[in-house]
Amino acid sequence: MPEHHIPAPQRPHVSFTCSIMEVVEKNADPETTLLAYLRRNHFPANACLAPICSLHHVSVTTVEGIGSTKTRLHPVQERIAKSHGSQCGFCTPGIVMSMYMLLRNQPEPTMEEIEDALQGNLCRCTGYRPILQGFRTFARDGGCCGGKGDNPNCCMNQKKDQTVTLSPSLFNPEEFMPLDPTQEPIFPPELLVGDAPGRVWHPSSAVVERMPGAALGIKDRPATSGFHFFPGIEMKFKNKLFPLIVCPAWIPELNSVEHGEEGISFGASCPLSCVEKTLLDAVAQLPTHKTEVFRGILEQLRWFSGKQLKSVASVGGNIITASPISDLNPVFMASGAKLTIVSRGLHIRWSLPGKPLMLSTCPQGQSLAWTQGENHVQITEGEFFSAFKQSSGREDYIPKVTSGMRVLFQPGTAQIKELALCYGGMADRTISALKTTRKQLSKTCVQAWQEELQLAPDAPGGMIEFRRTLTLSFFFKFYLTVLQKLGKVDSEDKCGKLDPTFASATLLFQKDPPTNVQLFQEVPKGQSEDDIVGRPLPHLGAAMQACGEAVYCDDIPHYQNELSLRLVTSTRAHAKIKSIDTSEAQKVQGFVCFLSVDDIPGSNKTGYFNDETVFAKDEVTCVGHIIGAVVTDTPEHAQRAAQAVKITYEDLPAIITIEDAIKHNSFYGSELKIEKGDLQKGFLEADNIVSVVSINSFFYLFQHFMSIVLKSLISTSCSEKIAFVANVLGVPANQILVRVKRLGGGFGGKETRSTLVSTAVALAVYKTGCPVRCMLDRDEDMLITGGRHPFLARYKVGFMKTGRIVALEVNHYSNAGNTLDLSEAVMQAALFHMESCYKIPNIRGTGRVCKTNLPSNTAFRGFGAPQAMLIAEQWMSEIAVTCGLPAEEVRRKNMYKEGDLTHFNQKLEGFTLTRCWDECLASSQYHARKSEIDKFNKENCWKKRGLCIVPTKFGINFAISFLNQAGALILVYTDGSVLLTHGGTEMGQGLHTKMVQVASRALKIPTSKIYISETSTNTVPNTSPTAASISTDLNGQAVYEACQTILKRLEPFKRKNPSGSWEDWVIAAYQDAVSLSATGFYKAPEVTYSFETNSGYLFNYFSYGVACSEVEIDCLTGDHKQQSLSALQVEGAFVQGLGLFTLEELQYSPEGSLYTRGPSTYKIPTFGSIPIEFRVSLLRDSPNKKAIYASKAVGEPPLFLAASIFFAIKDAIHAARAQHKDYNRKELFRLDSPATQEKIRNACMDKFATMV
Repeated sequence: MPEHHIPAPQRPHVSFTCSIMEVVEKNADPETTLLAYLRRNHFPANACLAPICSLHHVSVTTVEGIGSTKTRLHPVQERIAKSHGSQCGFCTPGIVMSMYMLLRNQPEPTMEEIEDALQGNLCRCTGYRPILQGFRTFARDGGCCGGKGDNPNCCMNQKKDQTVTLSPSLFNPEEFMPLDPTQEPIFPPELLVGDAPGRVWHPSSAVVERMPGAALGIKDRPATSGFHFFPGIEMKFKNKLFPLIVCPAWIPELNSVEHGEEGISFGASCPLSCVEKTLLDAVAQLPTHKTEVFRGILEQLRWFSGKQLKSVASVGGNIITASPISDLNPVFMASGAKLTIVSRGLHIRWSLPGKPLMLSTCPQGQSLAWTQGENHVQITEGEFFSAFKQSSGREDYIPKVTSGMRVLFQPGTAQIKELALCYGGMADRTISALKTTRKQLSKTCVQAWQEELQLAPDAPGGMIEFRRTLTLSFFFKFYLTVLQKLGKVDSEDKCGKLDPTFASATLLFQKDPPTNVQLFQEVPKGQSEDDIVGRPLPHLGAAMQACGEAVYCDDIPHYQNELSLRLVTSTRAHAKIKSIDTSEAQKVQGFVCFLSVDDIPGSNKTGYFNDETVFAKDEVTCVGHIIGAVVTDTPEHAQRAAQAVKITYEDLPAIITIEDAIKHNSFYGSELKIEKGDLQKGFLEADNIVSVVSINSFFYLFQHFMSIVLKSLISTSCSEKIAFVANVLGVPANQILVRVKRLGGGFGGKETRSTLVSTAVALAVYKTGCPVRCMLDRDEDMLITGGRHPFLARYKVGFMKTGRIVALEVNHYSNAGNTLDLSEAVMQAALFHMESCYKIPNIRGTGRVCKTNLPSNTAFRGFGAPQAMLIAEQWMSEIAVTCGLPAEEVRRKNMYKEGDLTHFNQKLEGFTLTRCWDECLASSQYHARKSEIDKFNKENCWKKRGLCIVPTKFGINFAISFLNQAGALILVYTDGSVLLTHGGTEMGQGLHTKMVQVASRALKIPTSKIYISETSTNTVPNTSPTAASISTDLNGQAVYEACQTILKRLEPFKRKNPSGSWEDWVIAAYQDAVSLSATGFYKAPEVTYSFETNSGYLFNYFSYGVACSEVEIDCLTGDHKQQSLSALQVEGAFVQGLGLFTLEELQYSPEGSLYTRGPSTYKIPTFGSIPIEFRVSLLRDSPNKKAIYASKAVGEPPLFLAASIFFAIKDAIHAARAQHKDYNRKELFRLDSPATQEKIRNACMDKFATMV
């Protein structure tokens, strides 16, 4: 990479060996001690990809090694726990270690460094805000301004209320232990090589002397670990075996960084983190015009991945893999970087552009020579360089298109001398647009571009129109950037002036650290300190989770005779099974048996409606349909054996999409319908009618897992698994035990689909007589278990000129997949929420559940309501556009009022939505923001902002009456301690914490005396699913009833000894032979609603909320960022909704195979996704009379509030289309959910979009 010599003070040249790695420090500070040097050089690694052999003589620090609940927590662990940053806890150890690594290297980081360190970590529960807020206390620029600044959003600047105390903080930073870097563990001395640490010196050996001789003549292709991390990926996910794995990572020459007059030379094994730091130092010291290429590389590295990967990925690895979507290779090509190839007797120096190494994707491990990269480009006056990358999101995302662009002008002129345009993502290799650059000065340049950057309609990766448009957009951005820079250095304006409204298009994507406010009503004065109901109590398991002590299913110790199971699944969407050949699988080491339908002693039928099979028989109905399973001695052998099973098929016609199902009349059951009023009369009265088709299209952190011992099932779901396992094995339910400690997130995906794994594993236990363990890989999990239901809607809405709605008809269609599962209930929920928050006098909603050849879709947070409400807000926004009225005015005009009847004839009581609406309008300064946005949009052609405020109304209850029940068991011991069990499962929502709060208040004892071990079916039987946002309401009331039974039994002893303590009364009761165990049971009011009469009791109550979001989009690329959010209700669900409506898109092949099978392709929100301003408040003085201790369900309701971001994006697109009216003749346009970058860019129709 190019560089100009950086003068530096002469310092000692120090060389020493540390844990077999020769260290060359050419710029050593004489005052730096070895201890300080070792403590300064820490890096994180991804444990699931790092080969264990790569850890030879390496000191590994895990989350368990830095702190413990038994001794003391490390400050990082303490702060994430006490700031409510650990909920399900499955992601917590990785986040803790990323922050720990940062503090080891930088004890006083900035907020930007903290966010950068956390890149690559994913969390599904918290919404990231509490994690950042807790870690902000480590930052030298962190913390609240204390009201001393002029920030109107500061928590100290909120309006005072004399009657209610609003708290702006969920924790007290003053209680945290200070960080003391001197107390961190040092590098283990026993790993240091030599008689004395740091004093044994060895001369440097040549690279070729370090090369294994076997690698030079080996016939099979070796993998190179240390150049890149792909061997780990290929072994884990592609089942590849490499006979030789070479690790060149610690060869000194391959880790060298040399500064010369021509540039900076990086050894091939230099980690990208090292490259990044070196270039940052160079940029800081050299003149701007001499670091163009450096800044281009840094821009790519900024969004390359998290620190975990940048610490192990290398510059040589990026080159040698020759990925067609490489982040860096287009930059190297465009800059004219040089590559040096060294092997025995060979020394070649190549310029990257046009050379074979860069022009084809090398098969893994094909190159047998060590590679050392050296870039040297003379950057002179008149030369400009830019790098671009576009992906589904900003953090840790695989790019769709990448580019490096360089232009050199003739000295003193505006005439182009050289032009390089290099692209990734436009072919099966990195390419240079040679034809286009040759015609740079001619009118045929665009024609050349159209010919050269073609993509076939079936090109891998899809998004053909988007990717081709991006190539033009990137070039236009480069043109504007160069024009802007020329204007700054050329006073004669030889190239003309840059249009001021175009200037923002040249700005690199930048996101400021988030600011946040959380306001909640404090408990009344005088409430006992021991009564923690209403207080911000951290998750009871947070400290254990932060220390790695919390036990998840795969943490359960292995049994001595334990076996591993791997599922064998269909690769066809619909086919007959012709044969199953297990002969090769039986040859795999450790093979025990293959399970098929013939091994089932009971029934092969399973599922809620007996329309599923444990194992497919004769026919498969989706890709991922389970055909059988292999059982071996280890998970690795099980994976190889499963891959070795050969299945032949006879293909049958497949139905994949909702449109296919409608065409072929493929549905489950009959049509569902809700109708109220006179629809025909309503449409006749309407001034306007709009008819549209709308489409809106899952992911928890801990995959499905089963470990089953004879007669005992340890599952990640609730006790309904008993019936399915018992049915398959043909045994009574009382012989099956289900135990649930905690789940690594759930969100609906583990409610029913875990039966696919539990029944197969139980059968393996039955057949082998041994304990059997099965943990699905992420790609398996997503392939097999389905997700949220995609919806298609055809709606017709009639309204007056004033915006008042008089008639609505919506026909809903959902893609259920190959079995019914919960799809009918999901469609019912959609129909119950189809009107969102709006009173419509004449309404009809229908629903059809489509039967397709996809894996069965299932419950997911919101359960059909978000899909229906998004459709409702679609027609609401279109009414506003058609009437020419502000959208917020139209929404408010049609909103329900207290006492109104819903479209299913339930009276609205305790209707607080209008209060939420008014408070959100005021706190977000909506109208002032709108004026600022209008001004911004007039001043910026290629960046636009949008604003939207959206309400939500979510019904709380199971629609099936018998599910609204719960049980609890309380055991009081003679020392006064209490063991509590209830029927709900802990999955991060803090259910156990809330149940302890309920019991603490009811029994009037401190929470420290109450303990919940687990949920199990031998303590509370016949439990309902932990779902529908109602688990606290149901289980909390059951706990309360059990407590009342205990209190009633203790009452005589309290009367005898009124001044006694809880312990006194308990021991007195025991000595009087009074039972100190009690069950509690609660049944909610009966659900009596009937679709036939459209009447009856349905929901126990409704949760309400409002959110206002402001976004900014890049019209040229489709990028967007959330400028601000003001929400009345809660944030974790909101961020998950952000993913639902803007990021998370399941993509299937035409043959029904899922493309997006994991976090590399299916993108969920990251730390950088949350709004820059994130303000959340809970409505004060609004107790809920229909739930335990006035609580209100907030698990699912806030998710839909993220639709405010979707419609703010649509508002911004409206502004963009209005500016390019020549290409947009229709005011109404279709934007389906999720609003991905592709859809945003394609909707912003302009001259570039018309060229593709």
